[in-house]
Amino acid sequence: MDESPAPASAPEAGAGLDRRAELSEFLRTRRARLKPEDVGLPDFGRHRRVPGLRREELAQLAGVSVAYYTRLEQGNGRNVSAEVLDAIARALRLTDAEHAHLTHLAKPKHLKKKPAARAQQVRGPLRHLLDAMDGVPAYVVGRRAEILAWNRMASALFGDWAELPAEERNWARLVFLRPAYRELFVDWEQKAIDIVAALRMDAGCYPDDPRLSALVGELSVKSEDFRRLWAQHDVKDKSHGIKRFRHPLVGELALQFESFKLTDGSDQSLVTYHAEPDSASAEALRLLASWGADATRAARTTP
Repeated sequence: MDESPAPASAPEAGAGLDRRAELSEFLRTRRARLKPEDVGLPDFGRHRRVPGLRREELAQLAGVSVAYYTRLEQGNGRNVSAEVLDAIARALRLTDAEHAHLTHLAKPKHLKKKPAARAQQVRGPLRHLLDAMDGVPAYVVGRRAEILAWNRMASALFGDWAELPAEERNWARLVFLRPAYRELFVDWEQKAIDIVAALRMDAGCYPDDPRLSALVGELSVKSEDFRRLWAQHDVKDKSHGIKRFRHPLVGELALQFESFKLTDGSDQSLVTYHAEPDSASAEALRLLASWGADATRAARTTP
């Protein structure tokens, strides 16, 4: 039997993402990345016709029948228990984010109903906080990687998002469709991976969101890189790290970012960037602060 995953296809406009297909492909890709020796099983080398573990091996590790696991991998998560999902997650060595994603895909009825397609709003006090964060690039990002609010320093670092139509203020569209952002991020590939992984998490929580499926469909048509990364079904919840930039006005700088999830049920996060004290990057930020939102325009005219 051919166990290789079918190629991912773009969703039809407004149709939503196929939850059963998402569950099936997620499990297949997680199984394919494990080698027998990773889990203490013998490897028969040339006799293996599929990448990674066989379904029989995964079922044995999880303590479920092959037929039961096969039904789940075919997208039938109906009546699956949390205990079985936990066992499969352990067998697949899923991260916490991947475990949560698996649960969302297999047991969507346990999720609270939320108006996923409704326009996202940022609270007034949060906007005031952004404005008060002088010298620190900061913004609020919501579902579908939408950039909802930002401060003056974010405009200096990333470009003046106020000049863009509202639908273009989206990290996925910026990263995959605008060449300037390939130049801005020194490690563009990692930034792209992070964006796709975040969209995958959204897809697990809101498979029926028509705006999300439309975004995935658009990017799948317009960007080969997006299609490649989307087909990998990777998910992660990255809350901090370092990003390196190649800014057209101040050159290279390394900034530490922190992402703070809001606890008000809005599915929004506050993201901030800062530099090590007394570093070259800190000096570069101070220079950007002196330009503010005009930094991008100044860079365009700098020979």
